[in-house]
Amino acid sequence: MNNTNLAIIAIVIVIPLVSFVVYASDSTIQQNTVNSNLQVITSFYPLYEFAQKVGQDKVDVILLVPMGVEPHDWEPTIQDVQRMQKADLIVINGLGFESWIEHLSEINFHGNIIDTSTGIIKTDMLDSPEDPRDHSHASGDPHIWLNPVLAKIQVQNIADAFSKHDPQNEKFYQLNAENYKNELDSLDTKIRTELSSCSHDFIAFHDAFSYFAREYGLNQHTIIPSNNPHAEPTARTLEDVINTAKEFDLKIIFTEETADSRTAEIISNAINGRVLVLSPIEIGNDGSYISRMTENLNNLKEALC
Repeated sequence: MNNTNLAIIAIVIVIPLVSFVVYASDSTIQQNTVNSNLQVITSFYPLYEFAQKVGQDKVDVILLVPMGVEPHDWEPTIQDVQRMQKADLIVINGLGFESWIEHLSEINFHGNIIDTSTGIIKTDMLDSPEDPRDHSHASGDPHIWLNPVLAKIQVQNIADAFSKHDPQNEKFYQLNAENYKNELDSLDTKIRTELSSCSHDFIAFHDAFSYFAREYGLNQHTIIPSNNPHAEPTARTLEDVINTAKEFDLKIIFTEETADSRTAEIISNAINGRVLVLSPIEIGNDGSYISRMTENLNNLKEALC
């Protein structure tokens, strides 16, 4: 075999081999780059958005409860638990909202769970029998994200957790958190200003707005006096709500996206009123947290102002 043929054979063998090595190296680099991001699982929609705002392109955020699914009804599958085992952080609301968390210890789960309610005082610890605004049945209400002032604490808790587990990007996370908290400050000011001269009593569908009501000097009454939006009201409950609406001259009854609107319609028909949505923002939907809170504000203004 002459030198020319040997050279051709070498080219045929070596070039593909070098190309494969270069491709494999590039793929490894790309894979390592992707995997260098914090891998974060958030329990439900608002926390998913908060985590994205803080982490941006340095964090891969997964929503655990699928879009459109009511978190109150959700339980993790084996596959969900396996995904949580592989994540760097699992971000939860806390205050009992994720009831499935307490069962993870039974399966020897080892994961970094970040409770965003850290530093927030529960409403049932604040309320007293002498409180004239205590119409909320607030004991055990976990809906802290509906109060923008408390949502800021949740955002900061997320930023602190990201900073602890990825210290080289601490300034990035903290700056993003400050920027988003400024947006929440603007939302808080808007709500506070636009509801300041309005009446105070409203009828929510279920016990979700006690933190919101306390923050803005409102009185929450509910159709379903519990944290379960799918509980069935009794005839006595409906009668009591109708009497409450008449007592405070309320003409708007609030329902929720996933609730059976017929319940609110029965009440509204009895008082010649209307039904609007007051969203707990528990499921993913069109719009952002701030835009949906603004929709809530607009509907509250229609009811109260």
